[in-house]
Formats: sequence, structure tokens, C-alpha cells
Amino acid sequence: MADPQASGSPPRRGARGRRTAALIALVLGLAGFVISATGMATQLLPRRFSAAQQEQIKSWEIAGRWQQLTAGQIFPASVSYQLPATVLQDATPLNLNALRVAIAPQSGCGTGVTTAAAASVLRHDGCQAVLRATYVDATGSYVMTVGVAVLPSAAAAKKADRSLVAPPGLTAANQSEADRLPAGILVVRYHGTAAAMYNYSRQISASFAKGPYLVMYAVGYADSRPRVPVVSDQYAYKEMTSLAGGVAQSVADTLAAPPASPHCPGTPGC
Repeated sequence: MADPQASGSPPRRGARGRRTAALIALVLGLAGFVISATGMATQLLPRRFSAAQQEQIKSWEIAGRWQQLTAGQIFPASVSYQLPATVLQDATPLNLNALRVAIAPQSGCGTGVTTAAAASVLRHDGCQAVLRATYVDATGSYVMTVGVAVLPSAAAAKKADRSLVAPPGLTAANQSEADRLPAGILVVRYHGTAAAMYNYSRQISASFAKGPYLVMYAVGYADSRPRVPVVSDQYAYKEMTSLAGGVAQSVADTLAAPPASPHCPGTPGC
């Protein structure tokens, strides 16, 4: 009897086994591809955030903006502001521009402010840094410094603002009182500029909180020539406060502008 293994015909069972194994491998490969593609799609699709998560993400973005923006974006070279029509006894307000003199180097919370009390308030509330820039009006008559204290939260910024207690008003009536400045931002005077002879004896200062930022300003005359008290010159008072308030609000709006909502299709309230 002939040996069946010597006939030269390969066994059919082995061929079928190889085809079956190849088919199984193909099915498993397709299954793995589908699972991988599903996982990738899940990662690429926008996440769904709750309302609380959306607010937290927005707060994180605003809190980090002072580090993400350049100094020139926070403190632009020119800022528009308006002098109220009532001051001019006119029907329309006057549009003016504040011009940036210089941006001060970033400082710690113990410097850049007028008093040790102000530094203590900022440190106590978790201040991380103080940013400052100095501006003048187009005629070079008034100088102001806007300062931003970076706090860890909006609540901390509001608390620090309440602690400073520096409503807009005249700081001192004469030079002998100029050393008793209220707690607030310290004006940066640059030699060779309109801010070099800033007069602390006629200073108006104020602060307000916006988001996690405490925005402070101080404004006064650009030179030390004798002047009547600011409160006795309503035009000067209004122009100073309009200049300083306009610049400070511009800086605050840039830092604390609401970011776009996180992507969350299908989530109520998104």
C-alpha cells in the first residue's frame, strides 16, 4: 500500500487552517482599528462641561492672562478717554488720548506701592506681582501711573481693594503733607520725560478690583510749578480723573475680558 504522505498532495486540512487563522487576524485587526479610532474621536470631539466647570476654566484663563500677554498688550502705547461734556459746558464729550511714557519692570508686592500698609495688604491677600506703567496726557500737563496687583482670585482682589480704602480725592494740600500718601500705587517718575517732575502734593489716587486683579492709579501734575489745589480747579480735577480712569479701565478690561465659552455641545446652558 502506498504511503499517503508520499503522494505529493498536501493535506487540505492545513490550508484551511491557515486561511482561518488569517481571517481571525484580519477580524482582530479591524476590531483594534475601530477601538483605536473611537478612542481618538472621543479625544478630538469637544468635551462636555458643566456650568461650574465652564466658570472654573474661564477663571483659570483670566488668572493667567497677565503672564500670557506682552507688557505692550497690557499697557498699550496710546489709550483713548473722554472728558465729559458737562465739564466743557458742551453737548458732546471731548475725545482725548493718553500716551505711554514707559513700562516699569515687574516688581514684587512689597515695592511699587506707597506705604508698608499697602504692601502688607497685598501680601496678606496672596499678591503674586505688581505691574506698572506711566502715561501722560497729550499736552504733557498731567502724569499718571496705573498699577496692577495680581491676586489669586476675584474675592482676594475685592478684599484687598476694601482694605486699601483709597477713594478718589486729593492726597495732600501742600508739599509738607505729600509724604503722607494713602495706600496705593507709587507713581514711576522717569528722568528726561514729562513724568520727571511729578508733583506728589497734588495727587489723586484710587483703586478697583476686576477679576483677580486689583487695579490702582495715581495721577497729578507733570511739573512742580505752584498750582491751586486740584479740588479748587474742577476742570483739572475732571481731566485728571478722566485720564487716569480711562487708562485704568482699559488695562482692567484687557486683563479680565471674559474668554470664549469652552466647547460643550449638547450641554444645557453652554
